[in-house]
Amino acid sequence: MTSQGSVVPEEPCQCPDCQRFYREHDRLIRENPTLRQQQELSWAALQSFRTLAGRVMEELQKQQDAAEAQGPVGGATAPGLELAGGAPCSADAVVPPASAGEAFQQALADLENINAHLFSIEALMERVFDVRVPEEVEQKFREVAGELAPDPLNADRLRLNRLLHQTPDLPDKG
Repeated sequence: MTSQGSVVPEEPCQCPDCQRFYREHDRLIRENPTLRQQQELSWAALQSFRTLAGRVMEELQKQQDAAEAQGPVGGATAPGLELAGGAPCSADAVVPPASAGEAFQQALADLENINAHLFSIEALMERVFDVRVPEEVEQKFREVAGELAPDPLNADRLRLNRLLHQTPDLPDKG
């Protein structure tokens, strides 16, 4: 692969993240080969992302409020907060002095930004969702989907592949 960011590589990446992406990309095209199905799929994905991100933000805010209400009493356990393995996490560990508390606040701010972006995307998606096409165009979508899904060198797929490698916080990344 070349070091230039704008050049599409000739070979698809074989890392686990990209392989998972290729499988999911192809499955979504094969299972949703029309404009209408893609619109509905995108809308459902956006709504589920908004719902989940919003709920997590609410829960974290409740936990933070509970921890702050208890104050910095040593050994106090914040409701619902546990370490891996089920061990209770003290309020001090959730919102301790300075850096971890700041990191928690930053995480909440980041989630608020994500939700704001998702609302913006939703406004754009509403415009996309308004588009209706004749059955002949839907048939063309089906034809192209049959050709596109198995193509590992599709330029759109490879551009998205590059984005996967530029995202430092994917689960498989160190």
